[in-house]
Amino acid sequence: MKILVIGPSGQVGSTLLETLPAIGEVIAAGRRDLDLCKKESIAKALAAARPDVIVNAAAYTAVDQAETEEALAMAVNRDGPALLAEEAARRGALLVHFSTDYVFDGEKPSPYVESDATNPLNAYGRSKLAGEQAIQRSGCRHLIFRTSWVYSHIGRNFLLTMRRLARDKRELRVVDDQHGAPTSSRMLADAVPRAITAVLHDSSLGGLYHMSAQGSTTWCGFARAIVGDHVKVLPISSSEYPTPARRPRNSVLDNSKLEQDFGIRLPSWQSGLNDVLGALAA
Repeated sequence: MKILVIGPSGQVGSTLLETLPAIGEVIAAGRRDLDLCKKESIAKALAAARPDVIVNAAAYTAVDQAETEEALAMAVNRDGPALLAEEAARRGALLVHFSTDYVFDGEKPSPYVESDATNPLNAYGRSKLAGEQAIQRSGCRHLIFRTSWVYSHIGRNFLLTMRRLARDKRELRVVDDQHGAPTSSRMLADAVPRAITAVLHDSSLGGLYHMSAQGSTTWCGFARAIVGDHVKVLPISSSEYPTPARRPRNSVLDNSKLEQDFGIRLPSWQSGLNDVLGALAA
């Protein structure tokens, strides 16, 4: 089985390169090999690779910047996946795609299930929802995983930002009224091969799933867990830290469907954080 990984240098893509070889031959396609904004580039790369499974780990993820670059966000997060889905349908390949908790408005007081109404508050969320819908309309076999607050030991993310700030400051002020589940890229990479294998053996499986760490916290709670007792972390409201893009106050995802269909239950967010901090220390 051939598995084409798009976006191999990102947080999720780089970790998938470590776990997917257990189930097939992995081919990595960076932007030079496959440009999601160019139809001919996608067609050429897929013709060369002839994959059985296409894993799209590439995305436009600059949430605040997307407010002024919505056309670019749509090109990468909607149009690119739409073209991948067309090719997947034509080739009979399985398309695996990652989406976000930011497709919701955060007004629900309990965790979101897959069938809940979407209502993104920002351009990034709109672009990711449009990508989901394009894949679903295509008719291709697919797995769409909505996840949340993704971080890793590489790249640009909240964990690395907090560690950097903690080296220079005695006090940090962090938003404490947005709730979610910090999910490490390692958690995702460990779970995805199992889901792919199950779908390839059972055609009744597939579609849209929530995949995030167990439990929930706030950005302030996450920051405190990251820096420990070395730095004082003070809670503030979202209004005290205005950003170009609005964020949902609650973006906790319910993962029951994932566990029911695949027997997959990601670890707690605290466990995932301990693993990443351990890797950084090593």
